[in-house]
Amino acid sequence: MEFEAVIKQRRSLRSFAPVEVSDAVIRELGAAASRAPSCSNKQPWRFAFVRSPDALERMVEVLAPGNVLWAKQASMIVAVWSFADLDCRTPDGRDYYQFDTGMATALLLLAATERDLITHPVAGFDPHAARNVLGLPEQAQVITLIMVGGRAKEIFPGLKDWQIKAESEPSSRIQFEGFATIV
Repeated sequence: MEFEAVIKQRRSLRSFAPVEVSDAVIRELGAAASRAPSCSNKQPWRFAFVRSPDALERMVEVLAPGNVLWAKQASMIVAVWSFADLDCRTPDGRDYYQFDTGMATALLLLAATERDLITHPVAGFDPHAARNVLGLPEQAQVITLIMVGGRAKEIFPGLKDWQIKAESEPSSRIQFEGFATIV
């Protein structure tokens, strides 16, 4: 698939079909993420690929109520985490770990899209509970959880009206002039 097509196809849908996510695919997603740039090449991103039924059930329990119904249809959840000491901190106190981890996550999302997987990152979860389920160090910050699955042929029946609309129509985008300037 051409890069431009991958970018245009990537959407955060909520209607998943079950799909087998093999170790090979997981490694390919990780390899794509690992190509992201980072401050001094520190590579602060960390990913936990959760796909066993028991672990998925425990991860669904950390989700906000509005995400549980549709997210439990996912075949895998990717927990994206890091902590400040893994990356650069400037003399004026700016931490880069979230920015660098975000770039790696974007590459992972695009690699998943190229493999016909649907991904949906969420902010609606209890990060402390997620950290505990995953057995992560105390200083770890779980930045996002990404639901992963196949593309369903039908819209998931439990969605709200606004979610159904989002499933069937591409979301609008701010035009270039709304987010950029050329100086």
